[in-house]
Amino acid sequence: MRSVIVLALILVTVALIGPMFAPHDPAQIDIPNRLSAPGTERVLGTDALGRDILSRLLHGARWSLGLAFLISIIGLIVGTLMGLVAALGGKLADWVVMRTTDTFLAFPDLVAAVVIAGVLGAGTSSLIFALTVTGWMRYARVARGIGLSLKTRGYVVQARLAGLSPLAIARWHYLPSLLPSLTVVWTGMFARAILGISALGFLGFGVQPPMPEWGTMLLDARIHMRSTPLQMIWPGLAVVTCVLAINLTGDALRDALAEREHHA
Repeated sequence: MRSVIVLALILVTVALIGPMFAPHDPAQIDIPNRLSAPGTERVLGTDALGRDILSRLLHGARWSLGLAFLISIIGLIVGTLMGLVAALGGKLADWVVMRTTDTFLAFPDLVAAVVIAGVLGAGTSSLIFALTVTGWMRYARVARGIGLSLKTRGYVVQARLAGLSPLAIARWHYLPSLLPSLTVVWTGMFARAILGISALGFLGFGVQPPMPEWGTMLLDARIHMRSTPLQMIWPGLAVVTCVLAINLTGDALRDALAEREHHA
């Protein structure tokens, strides 16, 4: 558990301060040194335009991890609010929210995100909107399920009889119970957001050049995949490592939550 938390903190640190340690300008073009192999000056080599791959990876972490964090947080807020509306708003609100949720869940996340991004056009704002629209439903289902189970609890009934508003009940009685489970869901959605950002970037719908992002780095390297495969291996390895670390963190949190409930 501790090692997983340490690994997660390392990811956050890389995203925040990694660009400060980049040895070169990630956008600096150096045609004479294009496609160079890893060496002492260019630790991971250069891409087709002679740009330093290590510097682009470090700067790309801010985009890939930062945007994934933003997207997953927005999805958490929207999904939690929708779930609470379904749990506290009566049968009609519950029916509307759940049918809306089921409709969105009927489409594969990535396919729907590609369609939305394609309609809106390539760019960071389109990417954020597409992945947020396709990522809030799981939070809503979890929040609704826990909310309905809490609705008949004695302390919630007493709070309602005491005249507390639904907003106050949600703030003081629902959110503390929702937070552990939603945190576990959030770790999984954070990892899915990283994959989504990289996939959209690889398809040309993500962060636009010259900004470095891991998915766009894969897109730029695909032409030279046979001659210089390391160009694709480095950003691909960064995506896999981050997703694996975040998923392991989620598994550790889930196990800790299950153990706490077992002893409760």
